[in-house]
Amino acid sequence: MRTKAVLLSLLMATFSLAGCFGEEEAISEPVLIEEPEDVRIFVTDKTGASIGVLPIDMTFQFSDVGETGKEPSIGITSSGCIFFIAMEKVMRSCDGGQSWEETQDPIQCSPTTSDPYGWVDPITDRVFGVQMIGLETSWICWSDDDGQTWMGNPHDSGTTPLNDHIKLASGPWTDAGYGALGQFTSGFYETAVYYCYNKIAGIFCFTSFDGGATFETGGQIIGLATTNGGLHGAISTAPDGTVYVTPRVATPTVIVSKDNGFSWFERTMGTDVTTPNPRKNSEVSTDTESNAYHVWTGADEGVYMSRSIDSGETWEQESIRISPAGVISTVFPQTDAGDPGRIAITYLGSEDTEMLNQSDIDGNPWNGNAHYAPNNATYHLYITYSLNALDENPTFHTYRVTDDPVQKGSICLNSGDCRDIGGSNRNLLDFNDLHIDREGRVYVAFADGCTGDCATNPNATASDSRDGRGAVYYLATGPSLYVANGEMQPLY
Repeated sequence: MRTKAVLLSLLMATFSLAGCFGEEEAISEPVLIEEPEDVRIFVTDKTGASIGVLPIDMTFQFSDVGETGKEPSIGITSSGCIFFIAMEKVMRSCDGGQSWEETQDPIQCSPTTSDPYGWVDPITDRVFGVQMIGLETSWICWSDDDGQTWMGNPHDSGTTPLNDHIKLASGPWTDAGYGALGQFTSGFYETAVYYCYNKIAGIFCFTSFDGGATFETGGQIIGLATTNGGLHGAISTAPDGTVYVTPRVATPTVIVSKDNGFSWFERTMGTDVTTPNPRKNSEVSTDTESNAYHVWTGADEGVYMSRSIDSGETWEQESIRISPAGVISTVFPQTDAGDPGRIAITYLGSEDTEMLNQSDIDGNPWNGNAHYAPNNATYHLYITYSLNALDENPTFHTYRVTDDPVQKGSICLNSGDCRDIGGSNRNLLDFNDLHIDREGRVYVAFADGCTGDCATNPNATASDSRDGRGAVYYLATGPSLYVANGEMQPLY
């Protein structure tokens, strides 16, 4: 750890015994005290250990969306407009986050929601906003002109009970399964649009041939999701058309389709570090060559990764640690990728190592699980880059980007086991988001639970951290995840 020297201005006067008072005066040497400096940049290897490599020079720009932002989704169109979707609102900024405005159509888009999600098609620029209507159905709306006008369709997502955890994404058509039909419909809309949700114990996924207006094909997908729980992470797609869905199960798992959702198979990994319960979603990103990166929170509460270089057919079984060893608690990992080996990951984390094995909120020894974190635990937002993530020994550059905490105390990860500590500790809900734009610039959307007095008071406690303010960090200066675009410059 780097240190800084503090000069103590203690000038101690001594007087000579061989002369008159004041005749000789000696000043002692300055006293140097080593004081720990706040380390916010970490360079680590695949075990999370620090290594002697200079960090990538990066800066990140903060933007306050100005609205509640729990469970945010973020996407960026080719014009540079940023869309932040959370709760009932679709917020847009076309000036690099300097200002935000609500752009959702109150007639074409649902006026209420219990579980929002948003997606920007990186090929067509279509902006999607998906809202749940209770637990019965969903309302999907979309815009093809940066949110100026919208079209909408109340989408029947099945009968009650429990249609939940909605996700939407898009990707290229393949030449098999639904993709064979999609080749004929691509003149109407260029990409396949996917819509998934959970219903009790299973994940249901559907494919649209008309840009999200209807979803006539699909159903319950195979795999562990059918028997071990239906909650799932985001839908991810690769340039070769491969589709990934991550179920919330005990062993890190991906469910994969190579025919646009017609059929699915599952692959497991991470048995060396496993996954704790309760937990939140794992996520998959894919690069321009369709290599896949699966990230999750492991049993020791660090963020881990497994890689696939054959479009999800096989995955390495020795997990790679992304988060620094000193970050002993993590939650909400999200990822996106650019060119091969160039990836970004974000998560909330805590470095309160001194609290390990102390009493958690249930009075048990704390093992780093955010769900049970002590009331004085502190969580920040971290962003990690790797420019060689496919190497045998990749290097990870991690920045703790927040100046003040995102959360004080525990983060409820199971809705049935939340605590009232000056208000519910489920104030951050289930996930954050990370995506890159066409230039390879990284954007992170998150909900800030510690604002106002909580952010400024060093003695703030969990009861002060009950907000969910929408916020964004994006790369201001530093390397694009696309090699050809070189170094990014500030948007303003």
